[in-house]
Amino acid sequence: MPLISLDNAQLAYGHVPLLDCAAFKLDKGERVGLLGRNGAGKTSLLKAIVGTVLLDDGVVWRAPGLRLGYVPQEPPLDDAATVFETVAGGLEGLQATLIEYHDVLHRLADPNHDPALQEKLDRLSHDLEARDGWRMQSRIESTLQQLDLDADAKIGSLSGGWRKRAALARALVSEPDLLVLDEPTNHLDIAAIDWLEKFLRDSNLNLLFVTHDRRFLDRVATRIIELDRGILRDFPGNYTAYRKRKEDMLAIESVRQEKFDKVLAEEEVWIRRGIEARRTRNEGRVRRLERLRVERAARRDRLGQVNFSLATGERSGELVAELKHVGKSYGDRVVISDFSARILRGDRIGLIGPNGIGKTTLLKLLTGEIEPDQGTVRLGTKLNIAYFDQLRAQLDDEATLLDTISPGTDFIEIGGQRKHVMSYLEDFLFPPQRARAKVKSLSGGERNRLLLARLFTQPANALILDEPTNDLDLDTLELLESLLQDYGGTVFLVSHDREFLNNVVTQVYAFEGEGRVVEYAGDYDDWERVQKARASEAMTRGQPVPERITAHDAPRAAPSKVRSRARLSFKETQELRALPEKISALEKEQAEINHRLVDPQLYRSQGEQMKTLRARIEMIDGELLALLARWEELEAKQGAANA
Repeated sequence: MPLISLDNAQLAYGHVPLLDCAAFKLDKGERVGLLGRNGAGKTSLLKAIVGTVLLDDGVVWRAPGLRLGYVPQEPPLDDAATVFETVAGGLEGLQATLIEYHDVLHRLADPNHDPALQEKLDRLSHDLEARDGWRMQSRIESTLQQLDLDADAKIGSLSGGWRKRAALARALVSEPDLLVLDEPTNHLDIAAIDWLEKFLRDSNLNLLFVTHDRRFLDRVATRIIELDRGILRDFPGNYTAYRKRKEDMLAIESVRQEKFDKVLAEEEVWIRRGIEARRTRNEGRVRRLERLRVERAARRDRLGQVNFSLATGERSGELVAELKHVGKSYGDRVVISDFSARILRGDRIGLIGPNGIGKTTLLKLLTGEIEPDQGTVRLGTKLNIAYFDQLRAQLDDEATLLDTISPGTDFIEIGGQRKHVMSYLEDFLFPPQRARAKVKSLSGGERNRLLLARLFTQPANALILDEPTNDLDLDTLELLESLLQDYGGTVFLVSHDREFLNNVVTQVYAFEGEGRVVEYAGDYDDWERVQKARASEAMTRGQPVPERITAHDAPRAAPSKVRSRARLSFKETQELRALPEKISALEKEQAEINHRLVDPQLYRSQGEQMKTLRARIEMIDGELLALLARWEELEAKQGAANA
């Protein structure tokens, strides 16, 4: 029996149906990812499933007694409440008692507390014991610890990422039968996204979620559904399997529509012959043409693609920026300490680190918006910088789309070509009828598209992009990736989208706590491999494993010293020579298993084998980490001996 099902669902806002006789069901044990373009109706579908939006027609069925946990895109939280009070809100029956118990405990810590408080605490303790409250209290504390949340912090003092964690904790403590998440990775840093991925994979939660994070989809989803022009389509497997099947479907649809349009065009030519078409024996053909016209009018063409283009303008000098011993603090908090770097034309740099650690500060130092407390920042010649602000502060809510792109004129110049502003807005999927709408009427994804449209109106040989991927749908995200890959200028990118970082950047600046910024060659995966190798080496040597850096980390442990300079033994030399072949064999086996895991048939008929393959994948991951760490150790020893 399914947990939820949707039958003949219909929902429309204005003249465009978001759900058009849509059908869907979710069974126990599934983690379903919901995809669709911005504005397709994904959030409306989730709200219909949880019951906060009513369908125009059709049925939403929920299993009797089903407990639903729902975390919306922007969770409505009480700024005056503490994190503990917010999370306890997920336990409706015990919420008031748990909050009161927590409050009394705090007040008892005061040496001058009211003696009557102890009696009140005893009464509350008895009440909690009678209602299984201690288990609930333990669940809250465990969830707060897992999400690294401060129980006594006020919600109003939290950033967007921490608010999202609090909302997620509130949903988790209720032990829902089905957890519904709308953009759970928005505002979360990479460490939090990694934790959430692992938690959702390892838990037995049934899950329905919307996200544009491709790696998150690949690692969490067991099935993909896509909302496309009001219809829900089903794709077994993860995001990789979905991509392949989707490409095949679109190719078939394109051929079918081309044939349909050809037949319709021939019939339109025939009907214009007049007399022959009105003969009695041809009335059937006339009726057929009328049906074709109705079908063509009802067909909603696939949504267009954003048409990105960006002119680099005049080339900058070879040196874009040089930072020497740069330091920046806010009060007692050191954000950047003794950082030096040379940035050359064409570099594509990704900034990695938790929320609030200083990535945006470094970007502002590079633009000259703020000055360093120590050291110098020297910018190169002929620089023309375009800055994408994650807070979208450059957008005026009261301005129209036209005024935002081209105030006071109907034409703009892009890459040396004059273009009407209406046509330019259409390139970014804003139809002419919306050109005079105000910015405040746009969704988050539409605001990001508008900001990109504005950003690309001016030639720039250096781009600073601070979280440009938030709220963008997958098609737009991939087009932006392609643009940045072909871009001839310099790119500074802050993003928590790991796949986006992999596809764009050539080097990484990682914020490692206490103001320390370290440069790494390569992309996000290269940086992550280094971190895993370090952790594995630390375990081998019996040292504490370094944890992912958070914005409020304790002082970082000093790096381990290089081991003795003794030469490699004969056995170690043979071992070092054999390691590449062993690693290659494991990687080949891993690729073969991954290929099998995206086969939808495996999920339908070979569930036990699927579990075995997944277990083997995890074993291979561990073996690879150990081999890579051993390889690094032996090479370091060999290098030290030769020094």
